[in-house]
Amino acid sequence: MAAAARPVTPAASLSSAGGTRVRVQTTINGQPIAAEVEPRTLLVHFLREVVGLTGTHIGCDTSNCGACTVHLDGKPVKSCTVLAVQVNDREVRTVEGLEVGGKLSPVQEAFFEAHGLQCGFCTPGMMMTATALLQRNPNPSEAEVRDAIRGNLCRCTGYVNIVKAIQLAGQKMQASSATSGGKA
Repeated sequence: MAAAARPVTPAASLSSAGGTRVRVQTTINGQPIAAEVEPRTLLVHFLREVVGLTGTHIGCDTSNCGACTVHLDGKPVKSCTVLAVQVNDREVRTVEGLEVGGKLSPVQEAFFEAHGLQCGFCTPGMMMTATALLQRNPNPSEAEVRDAIRGNLCRCTGYVNIVKAIQLAGQKMQASSATSGGKA
């Protein structure tokens, strides 16, 4: 039996007097969500202002920086390029959805342990991109990591520790999979 979608009250900034509104029903971080939005509402604004998930950052609004990266049906997308109405009946995962049962994911742990962040602004998008990479390739080379994150900009770190963090996360995931008999 499917859980009923939790209705969300739109923020005042996303509603206009008398404007056309569209109902969106989606699953975000495993939770069904339903809300009415203007058809032009971007997913990044829907997540932050309607749903209240502020881990997804608004950076450039031009799809260059990757700070707004989320997973849509398991694939990383820049949420500033997706309309909220496009996620109707689809699965969205944000950085808040990486932790499970109050425990940080291996990617989150590794970014902390390997100092893969400085100001932290790019970190949510980097983590979402890294998670997608490690699901495809649990043991990426430095070149493969750098290729995967090429659409995510960091103005602080120089990427060295980000690459190390992603590789460490892959090692953590492999170790977890080995100790659980492949059921990570």
